[in-house]
Amino acid sequence: MKRHRVRLAGEAQKDLIDIYRYVATHDSVKAADSLLDELEILCSSLSSLPKRGHVPPELERVAVTSYREIHFKPYRVVYEIINREVFVHCILDGRRDMQALLERRLLR
Repeated sequence: MKRHRVRLAGEAQKDLIDIYRYVATHDSVKAADSLLDELEILCSSLSSLPKRGHVPPELERVAVTSYREIHFKPYRVVYEIINREVFVHCILDGRRDMQALLERRLLR
């Protein structure tokens, strides 16, 4: 099976940093380290079977179906598959206003 190359967009890297800082401040550095590891593993796992994700419902409602997402609750990793590459565009807390976030980040 051929593997895809996974790339994190600058915004997705910033999302990881923001999530890490928030958890480290409001919980513990240990919890933040563990969460960061899990999210990085999840993103890396897209190199095989990237089509296993589904179209985010907020984007499907506006007929945008080129993006997919996978979850590490409550976090949502939104990505796009182009040829043999997977571009992770954002890693967001699903408890936030996802419609507004996705429209602002992906549909500009």
